Formats: sequence, structure tokens, C-alpha cells
Amino acid sequence: MRVPEVRLVGPNGEQVGVVAIDVALRLAQEADLDLVEVAPEAKPPVAKIMDYGKFKYEAAQKLKEARRNQANTILKEVRFRLKIDVHDYETKKKRAIGFLGDGDKVKAMILFRGREQSRPEQGVRLLQKFAEEVAEFGTVESSPTIDGRNMVMIIGPLKSKSEAKAEQNAKRDANKRGDKKAANTGESVLAVEDDKANAVQVVEAEVIAEKPAKAVPKTTAAKAAAPKKSTKSVSDELDD
Repeated sequence: MRVPEVRLVGPNGEQVGVVAIDVALRLAQEADLDLVEVAPEAKPPVAKIMDYGKFKYEAAQKLKEARRNQANTILKEVRFRLKIDVHDYETKKKRAIGFLGDGDKVKAMILFRGREQSRPEQGVRLLQKFAEEVAEFGTVESSPTIDGRNMVMIIGPLKSKSEAKAEQNAKRDANKRGDKKAANTGESVLAVEDDKANAVQVVEAEVIAEKPAKAVPKTTAAKAAAPKKSTKSVSDELDD
């Protein structure tokens, strides 16, 4: 009866050749590792000497990383009024930039009230201004259009969701490495700072002993008048 054979791969990826299964098992035991069949459909089957527990752990980590990077694009929404003031406009623009940076689409919507519906051109100008100011992070996919009493424009991100996720993960890993490095050197830095603080205290004590501190006359500071908040809207600026 013919003894089963396998094409054996060593623990470092080297090709050992076709050997009997009992020989492959003996080599794996001598290396204190496992014999794992990696290509059962091959003729003869391919087996590799490896640490199977480590192999399963690394495979699980790769799968976890792939799932973390895999995400679907979400449509986020920011709403404007035609007479929105500058501060609110900047806040909403910053929020939209964050959405685009995360790889999500942004639906910019202007809500018209009353007679504002008779001035759609102002809404178009406001949305065009908005699109120009976020052009570094996204491009217009749908031009401003009337949707009932509202005007809508869609902006798509320049980066895909997976690319944005990968960048965020890389930054997080870099920050973790930086924290570990800071923790290793923090003790010596604190020691140096303590020495500096002690030296300053000694110098201050000597100066106080030689020259007593002079009395400081009390003064009353006049309060500056707070500037009035501007109520000028973004649409007013566009009209100017």
C-alpha cells in the first residue's frame, strides 16, 4: 500500500519537497509546530509547518481590519436658511467638511419661508458659494434644484469611505505609538522639570532674603466696551 504524500512547505516558506505524511509530521514535531494542510485540492496536497494558533490569530486580525475599513457611503444633510448669519453658516460649512472628510456625501438644503420662494436665484448663489468653499473636500454631483419649498444640492466626497477609514486608522495607530514613546520618556522629562522648579525656588528665596518686596499700589482697570455682534447674513454679503 502506498504511503500518502504531501508537498511540504517549511515554517519560513521554504519548499521542502514531496515527502511522506509521517515524515512531514515528524518534522513538525521536531520543530515544536503544527502541520497544516493549506491546499487540499492540489496533487499531492500542500501542507505547511507553522504555529497554527498564531496563524488563526493573524487571520482574525486581518478580517477585523478589513471589516473596519469596509463601510458604505452615507448621505448627510446640512440645512440653511436664506438669511443665515455668518456664524451659523461657518458652523454648518465646518460640519459638512467633516462629513466629506469621512467619505460621506452631503445634501445641502435651503429652506425657503414665505416670500423667499419668489427669490430662488439667491438660493442658487448661496449654494454655489458653499460648493466653492468646500471644493477641496468634495465636488458637486447634483446642481441646485427646487424640491417643493426647498432647494437641494448634492456634494460627493473626493475620498472614498474606505480610503477615509484607512487614513483615520493610520492616524490613530500613529497617535498610539506617539503616546507610548511619550510614556517612556515622560519620567525623565518630569525629573528635569522638577530640578528646574527647585532651582527657581532657591533663586527666589535668595532674592526675597536680600530685597524685601515693594508694596504694589492698587489700581482700578477700566472695562472695555464689548463690540456689538454683527447680524449681517451671508445672503446680504452676496447681495453687496
